[in-house]
Amino acid sequence: MTLTPNFGSDTDPAIQEFNTTTLLKNAKKQALDRNYKDFFICDVDSHHYETEALPEILQYMDDPVMRHLGLSAGNVGRAGLIPQAIGSQDMAGRVTRYAGRNKEIVPETPHRDITLTRRWMDAMGVDMACLFPTPMLLLATHPQPEVEVTMARAYNRWLCERILEEDKRIVSMVYLPMNEPHEAEKMIDEFAERKGVVGFLSTGYLKRPVHDNVNMRIFAKLEEHGKPLGFHAAYHWADSSLSQLNKFISVHALGFSFCNIIHMTNWVLNGMPERFPKLKTLWIESGLAWVPFLMQRLDNEYMMRTSDAPLLKKKPSDYMREMFYSTQPMELVDNREALEVTFKMMNAESQLLYSSDYPHWDMDLPSTIYDLPFLDEQAKRNILGGNAQKLFNLDPVMSEWKLDARQAAAV
Repeated sequence: MTLTPNFGSDTDPAIQEFNTTTLLKNAKKQALDRNYKDFFICDVDSHHYETEALPEILQYMDDPVMRHLGLSAGNVGRAGLIPQAIGSQDMAGRVTRYAGRNKEIVPETPHRDITLTRRWMDAMGVDMACLFPTPMLLLATHPQPEVEVTMARAYNRWLCERILEEDKRIVSMVYLPMNEPHEAEKMIDEFAERKGVVGFLSTGYLKRPVHDNVNMRIFAKLEEHGKPLGFHAAYHWADSSLSQLNKFISVHALGFSFCNIIHMTNWVLNGMPERFPKLKTLWIESGLAWVPFLMQRLDNEYMMRTSDAPLLKKKPSDYMREMFYSTQPMELVDNREALEVTFKMMNAESQLLYSSDYPHWDMDLPSTIYDLPFLDEQAKRNILGGNAQKLFNLDPVMSEWKLDARQAAAV
C-alpha cells in the first residue's frame, strides 16, 4: 500500500519557512505602487485564530469547572467549548497560510497575535484593523448557553487586556452573547468603555429572532453607550435551509448571505430603526449583491401590504441605505455596471467600509476598492478608512512605514 503524503507536515518548505511578510510581498508592492502612504486605511473585518491562545484565554474564565474542562480535555478543550465548522477551507493544503500560521516564528514580545496582525497590516497598507475571532463565530450554536456566555466573557477579557491594551492600531467589536439577553447587558456594561472596544458583535446563528422583545434592553443599552452593533454572518451546514447543498462553495456562497438577509428582514420590517434611531448597525461578510436584491424584494412586498409593518415611516430600502456594510467578499462580477449600480443603491460612498477578512482564503486587498474605475478619489478615501473613522469615532493611527514614507517624501 502506498501512503498518502502529509501535505500539512513540517517537511513542506512553504510551511516550514512560513512568514506573513513574505507571503504578502505582492500586497506590499501594491501598497507602494498605489501610494497608500497618503490614505488612511481601516480594515473593519479581520481575524485571528483565538483557539491558538485558548490556554491563555481560559485563565480569564470565572467558572473553575469549565476552565478545568477546557484545560484538561484533548485539543485543549476546544471541541467541548467551541463548535467546529465542516468544510474544506484550506483546499488540502493549497492555502498554505492555514497550515503555516501556527508555525510562524515571532519574537517573545509583543503578544504573538499582535506581531502577526502587524505583519499583514503593514504588508497590505492597513493602518488600523478591527479584529474578530474565527472558530468562535459559531459559538452561538453551542447547545449549552452557559458555555457561550462564559467563553465569550473570558475571550473578551483576554482580548482587551492582552491585545487591545497593548496596540492602539488594533480595535474590536467584542463578542455579545445575544442568546442570553441579561448576560449580554452585563457584557455591554463591562466592556463598552474598555480601550479599543469600538462596538459589539452578534454572530450569525441566534436562538431567537433579532426583534424578540427580550433583546430590546440590549439595543437600548447599546444606543445609550453610543456603540454600533455588528452582525457578522456565518454559514452552518447543519442549518436546515442549507442542508440540501452538497458542495462547500454552495453553502459558503449562500450561507453568509442568507444569514444577513434573515436578520436584516426582521430588523427592518419589525421597525428596529424607528425604535432605536440612534443605534448604528454594520452588516458584515456577505458580499454586496444581496443588498440591492433585498431592497427591491422588501420594497415590493411592503408597498402591497404596508399594514404588515406598521412601525415603518418609509420604504425598507430607505432604512437599509442608512445602515453600514463591509465590503468583503467583493463579488468579482463580469458585468461591472451591476457592481456600480449596487454601490449607488446602498450609498456606498458614505455607508460602505473596506474589509479584508484576512487571513481567510477568500480575502480582499485594499486594491479591490482602490482600483474601481467608477469611484472618485474622495469615495475611495471614504470607503477605505473615512467611513470607519466616523462610524467608530476613531482617532486614526497611521502605520509607521507610511509615516516614514511621508517624511522621506517631504525632504
